[in-house]
Amino acid sequence: MNIGYVRVSTDDQSLALQLDALRAAGCEVIHEDKASGVLNGRKGLAQALKGCAAGDVLVVWKLDRLARSLHDLVVIAADLKGRGVGLKILTGEGAAVDTTHSQGRMIFGILAVMAEFEREMISERTIAGMKAAKRRGRHVGRPSKLTDHKLDHARQLIADGAENRAGAAALLGIHVKTLRRALNGPDDLADSPARENRPASVRAGKRG
Repeated sequence: MNIGYVRVSTDDQSLALQLDALRAAGCEVIHEDKASGVLNGRKGLAQALKGCAAGDVLVVWKLDRLARSLHDLVVIAADLKGRGVGLKILTGEGAAVDTTHSQGRMIFGILAVMAEFEREMISERTIAGMKAAKRRGRHVGRPSKLTDHKLDHARQLIADGAENRAGAAALLGIHVKTLRRALNGPDDLADSPARENRPASVRAGKRG
């Protein structure tokens, strides 16, 4: 069975052209979305993919109606292939993609290689950008919840004996492991109130 999928970006656009093309291609069931291609959660696409069984063919008017990127297309097509479902693009630059025929599978194989190349290039650029940022002294990753002010406050609380590391971390709204790393402290055993409040000779393991 041919299962169709159509999409337009806004409610103002018409699905008529795509619907006519998919019906002419023999689609018995057609799912639709009115949403931007950059958005996740396209219910129509999810229903179309879920509704495809082995031996079915997912039919789409153009490549950009189905996928947000080349890599996205390859992921979707690989999933369909793994379930024994074909993929056919009716028009546009992707019209050669028809995994129900050998030539179409060959074209799709080339696209898959290009998608992998694209993914690796993005990864390399990301890593290079992170290294460059580190060389310039910029923080890479999520902003740290442990500011210098919080760290100084924690040190003072612990030095005064008002809190152990776990208590100071809780007061400051951070994880005790985050505080421990910043203080270069030992393991969890050192955070025990009983252990911290014992005399140094006992903590060191000295016996009378």
